[in-house]
Amino acid sequence: MPKRILQGVVTSNQNQQTVTVLVERRFKHPLLQKTVRKSKKYRAHDEHNAFNVGDSVRIQECAPKSKTKRWEVIAE
Repeated sequence: MPKRILQGVVTSNQNQQTVTVLVERRFKHPLLQKTVRKSKKYRAHDEHNAFNVGDSVRIQECAPKSKTKRWEVIAE
């Protein structure tokens, strides 16, 4: 099964080898037909602490690295 890839913005890099990525998705409301924006934060593994707050990154699913980390940053 292919791994999912998402794109988002780094909102935090306070922890070692971890970044928090805010991923926003847009969809049309089924009843109101209005465009709705929803966002979700993912914690992703950043091996070399290379990314800073505000960077646009792509993250990919991976095997669990810790209790909360299930994603890793793809080098951009």
